[in-house]
Amino acid sequence: MPVSKVELYAAIRHDARVEGLSSRALSAKYGVGRRTVAMALESVWPTPRKQLPARGSRLDAFKATIDQILRDDLDAPRKQRHTVKRVFDRLIEEHDAQGVTYSMVRAYIFQRRPEIRIEEGRGPPQAFVPQTHRPGDEAEVDFGDVWIHLQGVPTKVFLFSLRLSFSGKAVHKIFASCGQEAFLEGHVHALEVLGGVPRGKVRYDNLRAAVSKVLGRTRGRVESDRWTAFRSHFSINSFYCNPGIEGAHEKGGVEGQIGWFRRNHLVPVPKVESLAELNAMVERWDREDDARRILQRALTIGEMFAVERPLLVPLPEEEFETGLVSSLRVDRYAQVSVRTNHYSVPVRLIGRMVRVVLHASELVVYDAHKEVARHERLIAKGGSRLELDHYLEALVRKPGALPGATALDQARSAGKFTPVHDAWWQAACKAHGDAEGTRALISVLLLHRHMVHEHVVAGIATALRAGAMTADAVALEARKWGDADQPTEAAEQERPHRRMDGGATVTSLTERRLAVLPPDPRPLPSVAAYDQLLRFRRRPADGPA
Repeated sequence: MPVSKVELYAAIRHDARVEGLSSRALSAKYGVGRRTVAMALESVWPTPRKQLPARGSRLDAFKATIDQILRDDLDAPRKQRHTVKRVFDRLIEEHDAQGVTYSMVRAYIFQRRPEIRIEEGRGPPQAFVPQTHRPGDEAEVDFGDVWIHLQGVPTKVFLFSLRLSFSGKAVHKIFASCGQEAFLEGHVHALEVLGGVPRGKVRYDNLRAAVSKVLGRTRGRVESDRWTAFRSHFSINSFYCNPGIEGAHEKGGVEGQIGWFRRNHLVPVPKVESLAELNAMVERWDREDDARRILQRALTIGEMFAVERPLLVPLPEEEFETGLVSSLRVDRYAQVSVRTNHYSVPVRLIGRMVRVVLHASELVVYDAHKEVARHERLIAKGGSRLELDHYLEALVRKPGALPGATALDQARSAGKFTPVHDAWWQAACKAHGDAEGTRALISVLLLHRHMVHEHVVAGIATALRAGAMTADAVALEARKWGDADQPTEAAEQERPHRRMDGGATVTSLTERRLAVLPPDPRPLPSVAAYDQLLRFRRRPADGPA
């Protein structure tokens, strides 16, 4: 039996013309009325079903009122126009609209609002015009927020994206913030990866990192000084989209790219120990995406970028300092305050002016032209990042301040001050007293400045097993571990050592030095010349000799 009405008409027409069946026979064969047979013989297409008139609604009596409210809204301030909820409330309160539901009002307003705007001559419906992009001519830039598990803690970070409009080649980098430092560093990273700068416009929204003020409803913008200098350095021609949702379609390529990247590479939520680890993954994903095709394009992103890359403007040879430079005075806690957060510097700089360079992910402190401190930038406000090494000179004079030092707690959390340090500290305090034991620990911590951390920890463990609670013993054992990692001709020789209780060995510094010295051919000294003094006797106390 035919499935659709068109097939039924085709079967009836076939049997009537080829088989010569009558209308009565066709009606009996297919189980339809003679009127249906007649209609099938007249046309191959079934007659469309007659549309029933729309049923009335309880909202019909109030549609004119809603239309008038929507017309009045066309001249009202943008932030004081009726919402669906407000229209519904007015119908209930002012017009006693019993039986009217919120869903009815919402559906009607959704349909009528654009129609009324067109009826009142306020513009045609929103339309989108297809665009053609020339190679090496345009690009788009934007930030997108991303959630990750950073050291086991859910953390919101920001994904920077620069996308070339012709090839679709996009470069991404994740930052802890979307401030001006991240904005500039993201550009530097992206332009270095691309190997050049687009010749035409680079599209932006009105983010604060670039725009200080939007001049009304025009395209005019007041740009920040640092962004203006940055654009001039790289010869970037900026173009700013309209504010709000209305301007989002003007850089729809990068908007969609961020969403695609987030869904395909950041789901499930990545678990990383640092942003550097995550950005290494992001760079690998960007390289893999070169093999992807966008929609129905014949070439991949990488193949189209190969055409576009030679047309980019070459990068300048000079570097641009993307960090925010400021001069700050070190307080009495050996800290500098940067954007409500505190970072430590060596105590010898207390009271002096230092130069601080704030980057997107780190903070660097300079004394004149010498780097004196480098910290990972804090994300939250009101925090502190303290380095225990910066306070060691002060702790030598104040050993009692070490147990409660904030820098010590942060060193423990970071894994720099290990349980081996704690065990050696306790043993040293038991052997020499709290003050001298703590000073001995500080001398051990000073070894980290010029020795590998793992070697010092291994030296501490060896000295602890041997019961040697002095900084010299730790230094000697740490050097021995260092020599084992980097063997030299002297280190490969057998080193004299003595065994201590518990089976651990501590090398004698004197014996170690003698073992590597060349042999001495000189004869041993003699005291025979002094024997001639033996023939003289001392004068007795009670008379002459």
